[in-house]
Amino acid sequence: MECAGKGRGTRCTGPATRRCGRCGAVAYCSVSHQIAHWSDHKGECERLEEQMKHVDLLNDFPFTFSREVTAQVCEKQETRCSFLTKRGIHCVGMWMYECFCGASVASSDTSRLMKGWNLSNNLCPCRGPLSPIPKQLCSWKDYYEWRCIPLHSPVALLLHWPLTIYHAIQLAAARDLIPEFCFMNQILKGPEKELLELAVFGELHALFPDVQVHIELVGPAIPQYRDGERIDLYSYAHCTETDCICRSSSENFSPCVLTGETSVVTLRLRAGYYHDRYRHIVKDSFPHLIIAPNAGIAAFMSWLPTIELIKEINVPAIFSDYCEEASHLATSYISTLTGCPPTIPIQLNPFRQPMAVEDTALFLPCYSNCFLFGM
Repeated sequence: MECAGKGRGTRCTGPATRRCGRCGAVAYCSVSHQIAHWSDHKGECERLEEQMKHVDLLNDFPFTFSREVTAQVCEKQETRCSFLTKRGIHCVGMWMYECFCGASVASSDTSRLMKGWNLSNNLCPCRGPLSPIPKQLCSWKDYYEWRCIPLHSPVALLLHWPLTIYHAIQLAAARDLIPEFCFMNQILKGPEKELLELAVFGELHALFPDVQVHIELVGPAIPQYRDGERIDLYSYAHCTETDCICRSSSENFSPCVLTGETSVVTLRLRAGYYHDRYRHIVKDSFPHLIIAPNAGIAAFMSWLPTIELIKEINVPAIFSDYCEEASHLATSYISTLTGCPPTIPIQLNPFRQPMAVEDTALFLPCYSNCFLFGM
């Protein structure tokens, strides 16, 4: 972790081992840097102190490997690489972007659609559910029980993408921000690692049965040569079993035109920023809901025209971020721009990715899609 007072006139004298005695969320290399940083830190210290009280809640997952991917990752006793290696999924297929050493390889391979879990069928949702979806799934435990997946399966590390969409839609529907639907058109902004994990969105078949879901994935990380590409997901990502029913079903990923005889999850890739691509997107259909995962709103000035556009078109938008502090800064920024408080206040996402982010700027545990809020 870097010294919070880095760049305050003098060079850091060593590692950041001196934590703030009040909040415990930031650390410094020396007393002098801590004193120099106080003018900035004093406005956030009390808020971070309150957030640090919720660490146990942030780390609360039902999996058999929960401590391994929370406290042990934060304490550097475990890494993403070591966790994935133990399960035979390190730098493999859809899992390639889940650690730093796979990211460099994956970045040059985004044109290839990864179709499988690289897991046996008892560990992954490669087929339809055995029972109808409950009225509402409220936790990873609910989801795993419904899909008959054992709690030692690591699939939640990828399934947080469709499950976060599911939860965001539930939040929007509960506040009457979106109508009852038999067709759902969503905008998913800022895809990066999701480009190698698109097959996991096939799980939306189970989460929204008999619903045709259309998702526009919009972001500058999409290569120009893939701009406008359409991917139809008719089923689920495959397991490794050659005799599994998932292998005998029709081709899961097809560019074929939808016939209307089966539900389909349609993904369309759009290169660029949402405010620049908006006119192209609405030529096909108007969005019901905008979802921006791990948005980093307070960190990127490119959000300014997008927030203004979302307010103008009056489409509900739900954002996520890695920690509560980032979400607080984002909602303050949005409220300043729009003059309105959040329509959905900051709240913990029960379907956040259950593996802590390594090497974060704060001692607060951070998770992909950790907190949700909306406008």
